[in-house]
Amino acid sequence: MNSEHGGNSRNLRIKYDFSANLNPLGMPLSVINGLRDSIENWDKYPDPNCTELVNSISKIYSVPNKKIVCGNGADDLIFRVIRTLKPKKALVASPCFSEYEKAFSEIGCDVRHYFLKESNQFELTTDFLSEITVELDMIILCSPNNPTGRLISRDIISEICRLCGEKNIIFLCDECFLDFVIDGNNYSALNFLNENIIVLKAFTKIFSMAGLRLGYAIFGSGEIADRVRRCGQFWSVSAPAQTAGIAALKETEHIRSTREFVKKERIFLSENIAELGIKVFDSDANFLLLKHENPLYNALLKQKILVRNCANFIGLDDKFIRIAVKNHEENIAISDALRRIICG
Repeated sequence: MNSEHGGNSRNLRIKYDFSANLNPLGMPLSVINGLRDSIENWDKYPDPNCTELVNSISKIYSVPNKKIVCGNGADDLIFRVIRTLKPKKALVASPCFSEYEKAFSEIGCDVRHYFLKESNQFELTTDFLSEITVELDMIILCSPNNPTGRLISRDIISEICRLCGEKNIIFLCDECFLDFVIDGNNYSALNFLNENIIVLKAFTKIFSMAGLRLGYAIFGSGEIADRVRRCGQFWSVSAPAQTAGIAALKETEHIRSTREFVKKERIFLSENIAELGIKVFDSDANFLLLKHENPLYNALLKQKILVRNCANFIGLDDKFIRIAVKNHEENIAISDALRRIICG
């Protein structure tokens, strides 16, 4: 079985799920307690403007409330932005998150692919800049990229933002995994915000809140933000999700601890798996892209371990899998499982 996305372990008899890239430290206790304490308010409609949540985001990033839009996960906002702006020509760097192209296809947008090179560890280089031409309406990039885990350098992000502002191209920078990067804020497109930039963020990964569905976008243009805000359903964010988000934004220590933990465990996983002759690509995120000539997905599934089969990523095939960085016990478990598969 090959799920289109990670985290779809229903009806599978598995012991470990490495297919979803969530925080191995789990949801912060303050968020859990806040949700429990708010249950009595769930019989009321949620605030459609997410006023308190937006206020909290505004203070953290020092951006006006009118430039912030919250949604039912980052995925919801991807579709709302594209439906609102209706680009005719778009550019993505592949392999990348499949929902970008799905959203473009729903409006009949012509999508151009810039293929990241395996020989270059799937890093986005300055060669990409020559692809930014005036006939484009939108560019979407992910940093760190999913499924490769590669961070886009600060200099390249800066130049992409400048060129998009100059050529009037909308640049949506998906930063849903940036919170896992030590000093990640230095690499954010928010440092180079102009009228054409949209930065996408989510609570899903860093706070392990996948089931609550909560994301937000920060816009360089208040006018575009307002148009996106009015697109889609009126109550796009549930009351529990808003409560959880407000509590999570206070958890700066949880983010710091997560970054250090993920870096340590990512190194452990990389070294142990590389010893087996499996190609491990460089990663800055909380997951690793692996390659082996003998496809590993089904072999791991037989050992009750679910990973992300990358066969449906444009630019990859079934020789590639993506695995999350999890807690140490689980990371040992998948390392041992791969050793049994490779070594017998």
